[in-house]
Amino acid sequence: MFGFYRALLGGAIFCVASSASAQVAAPTAQPAPALVTTARTVPAGTIINLTPMAEIASSKVKVGDRYKFTVVNDIVEQGVVAIPRGSTAIGVINWKTGKAIGGKSGKFEVTFETVNANGRTIPLMGKHREEGKGNTVGALLGSIWISGRSAILQPGQIVNAMVKEPTTY
Repeated sequence: MFGFYRALLGGAIFCVASSASAQVAAPTAQPAPALVTTARTVPAGTIINLTPMAEIASSKVKVGDRYKFTVVNDIVEQGVVAIPRGSTAIGVINWKTGKAIGGKSGKFEVTFETVNANGRTIPLMGKHREEGKGNTVGALLGSIWISGRSAILQPGQIVNAMVKEPTTY
């Protein structure tokens, strides 16, 4: 019987020793992880599709007139929308001719300056030239007094601009 108690006592000591070693040590203080900020950049040369917010016609524009354009598609960089569709861009008329006798059409050129996206102004580059339809054949067959048509850029018509310089967002 004495052996029984010895085995029982030995088992109890084993259990106590096992539970003591199973105790979890108090956690040690770990330094807080540093905040990682990843600078995201829209690269220079990124193409942006734009459409005018109102009709632009060579018969009504003057050099220096500013027109608003809307971004047609989201510009996504590194899985994040850098320039959301609907952002407003600015284009300036830098050259213009009116329609003329002899069947010559009206023409104008828009230079893109900036786009405002998420509170940031991003510089743009690029030009779009719009030309009306000429009527040279009509002028040759009919009269020298026949003129061409005005150039018209309609809302919904897509033109391209590009990001001028790398810009963080």
